[in-house]
Amino acid sequence: MIAHNQLLQKFLLLSCAAATLTCSVLVNGAEANGESEFAGKRIVSVLDEPRHRTVHKDGDLYLLDVQVNPGDISLPHTHNSALLVIQISNGNGPLYGRLSANTDYVTTPGTHELPNAGPGLLRIIAMTNLGPGEQDVASGRPRGVAGEPEIENPWFRSYRIKLAPGAETPVMLFENPSVVVQVTEGKLHVTRVDGITAELDEMAKWTWRDARSAYQVSNAGYDAVEFIVSEGRR
Repeated sequence: MIAHNQLLQKFLLLSCAAATLTCSVLVNGAEANGESEFAGKRIVSVLDEPRHRTVHKDGDLYLLDVQVNPGDISLPHTHNSALLVIQISNGNGPLYGRLSANTDYVTTPGTHELPNAGPGLLRIIAMTNLGPGEQDVASGRPRGVAGEPEIENPWFRSYRIKLAPGAETPVMLFENPSVVVQVTEGKLHVTRVDGITAELDEMAKWTWRDARSAYQVSNAGYDAVEFIVSEGRR
């Protein structure tokens, strides 16, 4: 995770420079530029940062819809739990669900600001897991999901799935709560075994499924669609 944090630090500093904004990044408690720019600023928890809007809560799991407008910057905010990030777009355009995770925050909280130089919207769908996680990393893999997870650690497991027009997944069953996030344009139907269906019809649309809730995802449009399904592990 050290390499990941170094890349995160570099990305944030470059974003600040591009936005002609002065900001400091704390990664794992260490200042990136040797001096704090947070003096006199209100530092908040990530769950209290207004651009990190909580859109769903399930026990220790929080789903966040992060939106930073062009030219804006978040409040300095602190992460102190495992974090899963699905990047929908940055100021320069779509990122199509670029995935990353930071589990170092569990033991070493980090504080940073999130700037957006523009010209477009910065948007992220994120999950934070305040629980202890599942230490047997490979245990409890879902039924009905082919292939290897793109992310798998004690707190999260994520799969990227692409469906051709008219195609559908097998019935999937996750032991933990899960979220389906559409990351390309198109139309998806997420159907429970009782027939109740949620329709996703644009990037960043999502639907939550409870633990041990069986469901199937189908492509109801005319183009191939990608989505990410992630579980918050307990």
